[in-house]
Amino acid sequence: MKHSDISPANQYGLALLRISLGIMWIAHAMLKLLVFTLPGTAQYFTSVGLPGILAYPVFALELLGGVALVLGIYGRQVALALVPIMTVATWVHVPNGWAHTSPGGGWEYPLFLIVTSVALWLAGDGALAVRRSNRFALSV
Repeated sequence: MKHSDISPANQYGLALLRISLGIMWIAHAMLKLLVFTLPGTAQYFTSVGLPGILAYPVFALELLGGVALVLGIYGRQVALALVPIMTVATWVHVPNGWAHTSPGGGWEYPLFLIVTSVALWLAGDGALAVRRSNRFALSV
């Protein structure tokens, strides 16, 4: 389905999804920087069995990916590329229970980011996208 085949209302709905998802990714990155600090995030990664050094590229990918989503720069591909990060986050938080307000954080928030990222990848960039591509898009 081409961009022009989708109604204007649906295009703006997809843009709203893309932009709000980008803001959520940016917020997730900034939490690591401003609240937990990057060295603190690295220590947390180590405590759950991940290499601590991964905290830095994960932060960068979340921040840059969020900005790309807000601007609409290859939004659907960026959304798909960010899924592995939240898949690991979901796996880390599964023992803490469903609610992200649980001690240690639950898994509903990272799972929601996965689902909305996949939905954006499937549905397209929407209106107001700076640069779009159908690369890696499913053709049905």
